[in-house]
Amino acid sequence: MALNFPIVDAHVHFWDLEGAIRYPWLTPPFSDAGVAGNVEAIARTYRVEQYLADAAAFAIDKVVHVEAGADPQDALAETLWLQALADQSGFPNAIVAYVPLTSPQAETMLAAQAENVRVRGVRQILNWHPDPSLTYTSADLLDAPAFEAGYGLLSKYGLSFDCQIYPGQMQAAAALAGRHPDTQMILNHAGMPVDRKDDGLAVWRAGLKALAARPNVSVKISGLGIVQHDWTVESLRPLVLAVIDSVGADRCMFASDFPTDKLFGSFDQQLNAYDHITADFTDNERRMMFAQNAARLYAI
Repeated sequence: MALNFPIVDAHVHFWDLEGAIRYPWLTPPFSDAGVAGNVEAIARTYRVEQYLADAAAFAIDKVVHVEAGADPQDALAETLWLQALADQSGFPNAIVAYVPLTSPQAETMLAAQAENVRVRGVRQILNWHPDPSLTYTSADLLDAPAFEAGYGLLSKYGLSFDCQIYPGQMQAAAALAGRHPDTQMILNHAGMPVDRKDDGLAVWRAGLKALAARPNVSVKISGLGIVQHDWTVESLRPLVLAVIDSVGADRCMFASDFPTDKLFGSFDQQLNAYDHITADFTDNERRMMFAQNAARLYAI
């Protein structure tokens, strides 16, 4: 069953490494450490034209840009650059910007980001793990009162929150979503199930169930190559179907996570895998997951 309808890619990144915006994680020296491993292969300029070349086999209608790990001091500059790209090319259609919600200046930064017409939400990566090789942060910010204070400001500016966490944090994220029902929470990369042993997957499934109980939570099915570098269609199938079964087709979005997931396969391989896995779903359900839900949730 082919994806022969317009697609909204709910999670992409652009960057210009020859420009003024700094990206520490894309700057030498490179290392094999971390969840994604060595990123040297994608440490080159990736703009709209490179993305459209990668996605040429598909009818890409709109894209959502998620902050791409720029130096925190360059977060607003990244948004201004993206807004200029959108003015010139039409892409990206929505921007999820970076704001450190733990900062005493969080509201000032939120207000500055929200002045840009394509900004729809904020992401501050929260992945915390007791294994030092997996953790992105030195502490679990979901336990920090300062983080929740900043999170509580999002609804004032009409902004959603892209929530990138691990399964062990999903119960706390569900509780946070429950305390802030006016803020749309969008779980990134299906909750990043890095532990695929039975016990680890049980924690992940329980976390999905808790998040699904919050009507203001939706999920991106994306970035699975980060947690399973040697993925196959059959290895992804149970993960993808578990998300859809837990949350529902009306709250799931497929996304490429390009070019980060280019480390683990081509755009065609990834989208064709999602196409194959969902072949038995109705046409309406597939259109929701590949386009309509993202357009609705990001107001594009």
